[in-house]
Amino acid sequence: MNIVDAHHHVWDLSVRDQEWIRGRAMAPIRRSFGIEDLAPLARAAGVRATVLVQTVCAAEETPELLALAAADNLVAGVVGWTDLTAPDIADTLAALIELPGGDRLVGVRHQVQSEPDPRWLLRPDVLRGLAAVAEAGLAYDLVVLPHQLPAAAGAAARLPGLTFVLDHLGKPPVTSAGPGPWSRAVRALAAHPNTVCKLSGLVTEADRSSWTVAGLRPWADIVLEAFGPDRLMFGSDWPVCNLAADYAEVLDAARALTGRLGDQERRAVFEATATRVYRL
Repeated sequence: MNIVDAHHHVWDLSVRDQEWIRGRAMAPIRRSFGIEDLAPLARAAGVRATVLVQTVCAAEETPELLALAAADNLVAGVVGWTDLTAPDIADTLAALIELPGGDRLVGVRHQVQSEPDPRWLLRPDVLRGLAAVAEAGLAYDLVVLPHQLPAAAGAAARLPGLTFVLDHLGKPPVTSAGPGPWSRAVRALAAHPNTVCKLSGLVTEADRSSWTVAGLRPWADIVLEAFGPDRLMFGSDWPVCNLAADYAEVLDAARALTGRLGDQERRAVFEATATRVYRL
């Protein structure tokens, strides 16, 4: 089975600082990571294509990521960043698509998790920007915390023509006693047919030093039931995953969490959903 890794990052600290990887907890990944670091890991794992996702809210980053995609066939898609609230967002997206590698632009993302307003996604200027993303034929990646999921569901309801891709299951409280409000909120989001979810990021939401597949299974089972395999896609979240597990371990965990599925359902999770949603 061919595998698409629908979520990974790269960054070069000599080009731009990554403030989010400061502090002792992030020390293991506070260095530069490039496609040349990922390529042998992906090849060994049977990954044929990847989706490269933005890390900072800086307009300069997206052209850089597109150029990387243009230079390496491993990267089949790029989820970039642009200011959703800018009046000229449609023109900006059109200009990005015309850049070298612009044909690999498949989506847009913003660090909504850092926005203090839990209803940020429902602001009129943000909804206008999201409509422009849909008009450009792109998807929108949601990097949100559990308390922001209701606003994500509201945006999905208001914009049925835009595909919303939930990153990292909406960052569930894996170390807590149970799914609780996150479960209800993620099911409400999944009720909208224009939403999909990435099976990604669980190992770093869990106890990074002692996570187990059994401990991750309840959370994975909820999104498998809520979205179904045809709206679920695997993502490594490399190199962030290195805080808890290496690339092969993350992929092995995803295989174990989907081991009860049939062959076609597993193909959806590991290849077909990402290929369809991101038009790879």
